[in-house]
Amino acid sequence: MHITKDDIPVRIDAPGATARQLPDFGDAAGTIGAEYFSLAAGTDLAPLLEGLERDVCHAAHWGYVIAGDVVVTYTDGTDERCRTGDVFHWPAGHSVRVDEDAELILFSPQHEHGAVMHHILDKMAAG
Repeated sequence: MHITKDDIPVRIDAPGATARQLPDFGDAAGTIGAEYFSLAAGTDLAPLLEGLERDVCHAAHWGYVIAGDVVVTYTDGTDERCRTGDVFHWPAGHSVRVDEDAELILFSPQHEHGAVMHHILDKMAAG
């Protein structure tokens, strides 16, 4: 199955950040969602993750950096930089900040990441 970026439904649309998510895009020990994120330089997800367990995303992600530069911070305090052309796996227990405008494709467990996205939407609505 394939799909173009513009056919992936927009889930979060905020200044400097658009998150697209396509549920039911495969199954690997549960249902996988396919996601396309456009994130502006300076975007930091940490404040939007506050209130989740350990204040981090509790979903794993597999993906590809189409363009840009992002830094992933894990609960053990380590950082990992992902740049244009990198394929990645981010285990559960992380946050992301964007150093250079970024375009990312992610594949994530739908249930776990859906809960994180609901949390982010609730934080944005309250803020």
